[in-house]
Amino acid sequence: MIRFHLKCDKDHEFESWFQSGNAFDRLVAAGMVSCATCGSTAVTKTIMAPAVSTSKTIAPPKPAENPLHKLRDEVEANSDYVGNSFVQEARDMHDGVIPERPIYGEAKIDDAKKLVEDGVPVLPLPFVPRKKTN
Repeated sequence: MIRFHLKCDKDHEFESWFQSGNAFDRLVAAGMVSCATCGSTAVTKTIMAPAVSTSKTIAPPKPAENPLHKLRDEVEANSDYVGNSFVQEARDMHDGVIPERPIYGEAKIDDAKKLVEDGVPVLPLPFVPRKKTN
């Protein structure tokens, strides 16, 4: 498989994968390659940078070194997971119905916006809680 950077006669640029360079040529000649934006079949290859691999493998950061992993670990260690009852729990704490405590869970976007509009201090988390993952 090979990926080509392509351009149509209307100057729209896009990429696509082909079995080989010859397969690309045959498909273009048959009018079977079209612009992803406008549908034009007048498509040509553009200059592209080759994919270069290095002999040195760069390892991804260990989970403990990743700031999002650290944040998730901190939240999960010091807060109660309340799942889908997050909106009600947050509202009840704000209204003084139940004692305040750190919580996290799920909320529909409209419900979360309503909490913010009502002055309930909530923030979206930039990760999926482990309790929700398999």
